[in-house]
Amino acid sequence: MQRREFITLLGGAVASPLAARAQNTPAGYPDRPITLIVPYAPGGGNDVLARAVADPMAKSLGQPLVIENRGGAGGSVGTRQVAKAPPDGYTLGLGGTGTLAIDPTLYPNAGYDPRKDFAPIGLIATSPLIVLVNQSVAAHNVQELIALAKAQPGKLNYASAGPGSGIHLGTVLFADTAAIDITHVPYKGTGPALADLLGGHVQIYFSSLPPAVGLVKDGRLRALGVTGLKRSASFPDVPTVAEQGLPGFEAVLHYGIVAPAGTPRPIVDKLNAALRAALGDPKVHDHIATEGAEPLPTSPEEYAADIDREETKWSALVKKSGATAK
Repeated sequence: MQRREFITLLGGAVASPLAARAQNTPAGYPDRPITLIVPYAPGGGNDVLARAVADPMAKSLGQPLVIENRGGAGGSVGTRQVAKAPPDGYTLGLGGTGTLAIDPTLYPNAGYDPRKDFAPIGLIATSPLIVLVNQSVAAHNVQELIALAKAQPGKLNYASAGPGSGIHLGTVLFADTAAIDITHVPYKGTGPALADLLGGHVQIYFSSLPPAVGLVKDGRLRALGVTGLKRSASFPDVPTVAEQGLPGFEAVLHYGIVAPAGTPRPIVDKLNAALRAALGDPKVHDHIATEGAEPLPTSPEEYAADIDREETKWSALVKKSGATAK
């Protein structure tokens, strides 16, 4: 399918054989609770963002949004269940960079197509990573880190939260853009990776923002740059990587809400309006900001285009990294 066709059809939420099963929007929609599947365990960043918008969306819709955590296989298990759910507006899913842009390439049998199997509702937020180094590393900015890596090819180690994670692939993009050779040391999650970074067993870690705040503030780790195109409110004094010799560099994680393909457009529009209203609430905005993310309200079409761009970008990085999962 050509990109223009994908955006037109997916954005319109009708590009699927499931559309034939979709009925006209019930006059009373929603007339019962809506399930929002979060394809990860409770307590993580994805779960927090879903819960940040669920209650205010429920108030707009007049029915509860019930969070259901269905983790497994990097989020692909729960996402696959969303893709196969009836397109009636009562089963939604939290979509993200991991599930919609990385997993379809990382997992040989993810079981869904991010372009064909979902009706995008809208983005919730975007979140950059932050480049952290152990205090023993002789680099105080990104340019010095690049120079150090070029002087010692393959000698600097970087941690990740696992092969194929956004953290891993964001670092792959950085190394490729900077033309440096650094060695990957994968861990099973952020906690163990940060522990070894603190202990000096690895030198570099591209962290999500929330766990980095206290460690940087206390001087236990050094922050060199953030990977968004603009500085983060959580680290206003830390310049972007793009400001430090790599113009245009961006490695950010996106989060949004999707429905099964074939969901009637009036339902999509009603859900999108509820999501945008939630993101316009100052309390929700502040809550999201405390998680190191930035609210990013969009139309369904804009989210469809975002899914297309992100999958194209991150799938290429998966292939370049050689990461695979079963």
